[in-house]
Amino acid sequence: MNEIQKITPRRFRETPGLDDWRVLGEGACAYFRTGTFAAGARFVAELAALPETADRAPDVDVRPDGVTVRLVTVTDELYGLTEGDPALALRISRLAADLGLTADPSALTAVQVTVDAMAIDKVTPFWRALLGYEHRAGSPEDLIDLRRRNAAFYFQQMDTPRPQRNRVHVDVWVPYDQADSRIAAALAAGGTLVTDAHAPSHWVLADPEGNEACVGTL
Repeated sequence: MNEIQKITPRRFRETPGLDDWRVLGEGACAYFRTGTFAAGARFVAELAALPETADRAPDVDVRPDGVTVRLVTVTDELYGLTEGDPALALRISRLAADLGLTADPSALTAVQVTVDAMAIDKVTPFWRALLGYEHRAGSPEDLIDLRRRNAAFYFQQMDTPRPQRNRVHVDVWVPYDQADSRIAAALAAGGTLVTDAHAPSHWVLADPEGNEACVGTL
């Protein structure tokens, strides 16, 4: 059996023809507007019939007005994009176009909850049991829903206690070309910019009471 080769988000993003797709976190996503649930179901049926998806089924979320498709490989050793994903994404986009569907990258968002912890190895068993999650491949700091329905949890090492601030925050991944407008909207809604030192990778914002959130593009 050939070994699965992981690729970087940058390699996926720079593949020609993938304008429909955005890398959010460690998976590539596309949202196709269908207008009706029936049209979305037809798209998914056609998607399931593609030979390329026989051994490489994407995650699919069907709603009354559109379908979200996500490409991410999850094994005991690997979590992320692999070398076959760019070609599969191109094939899915061609299928959507043949069915008259339009992609809308601005509709995409991915959310992760981040917990600051002094002793990650002692904290994660609690959250693993409570959520019914499992450790992400190769990472003792990440817990994921194996059905990939709910937000992932990431445990960030903290060197000293910080009682003056919250120790749980939300990471929000948005398409790279939507970050400025999403941040502007959050600031206009009463938020503040804590730091943009890591932009354009991510920005740290806070709500009016100081609860923090990171907006990321990778």
